[in-house]
Amino acid sequence: MKGLRLDKGRLVARSRTPEKLVGAVFQGTASDGQPVEVALCGAEHSPHDPSMFWYRIELWNARSATWENPCVATGRVPSPRALAVQGVWDETGARQKVPGKFTFACENGAIAKCISWGYAPWATKDGRSLADLHQACTRMARADYCGDGRSHTHEDNPIDMYDDLAVLTRTTEASRGWNPARASFEAAWTPEGAWCLARTRGGQSVETILAQCPGRFEPDARDLGDGDHCAVRRKDAGTAPAMLRNHSYGKGP
Repeated sequence: MKGLRLDKGRLVARSRTPEKLVGAVFQGTASDGQPVEVALCGAEHSPHDPSMFWYRIELWNARSATWENPCVATGRVPSPRALAVQGVWDETGARQKVPGKFTFACENGAIAKCISWGYAPWATKDGRSLADLHQACTRMARADYCGDGRSHTHEDNPIDMYDDLAVLTRTTEASRGWNPARASFEAAWTPEGAWCLARTRGGQSVETILAQCPGRFEPDARDLGDGDHCAVRRKDAGTAPAMLRNHSYGKGP
């Protein structure tokens, strides 16, 4: 292939449509740093975003001498696909801009979920890039309060998110999948992690989080408006408001 590049959410090559890239094998690096071969086995146009394709990928497993889907399956998504996303995420969950490299983000992971929720990093709204909102969303999705890559949630823990650009707005009416009366404010988010925290999603004490990243937060009973109240806030957060907030059920039946 010649002229291969990533155009927003799809791979393109000179004189080839995304579907005609199927069969290509990429030389990549796994999240543990080991070299891998990634085969592009399918390309499906997203019905919700014309700039995006879902890819079916397989990794070569030298031990079993077979090609395998590297994406973790769930009951809800038993055959997960992947998105091609510009940049590389390190072990702390931080996005790095690396020329010539992109990430195959699995459908059940935070990077792809946040794009599906509306925060495509290549998109804009009202003239503002959504790249930072997407990064803040990846922190929020994993309840990465300290911004160090550690998750404090579990699969299928419901959340409701809303942002300062109104890409998503707060859910006020009950549905089969969400009951606002059961939920309460959890945290406000930036690309570096929690800007402030009211409680944890998994039921751990706030003090447990403070011990995991000592010196990062300080007590601050701040009112963010709309009934959202912080218990602690980042020491270096300044006066700039967080760009993303969420409600969740917390620990309970």
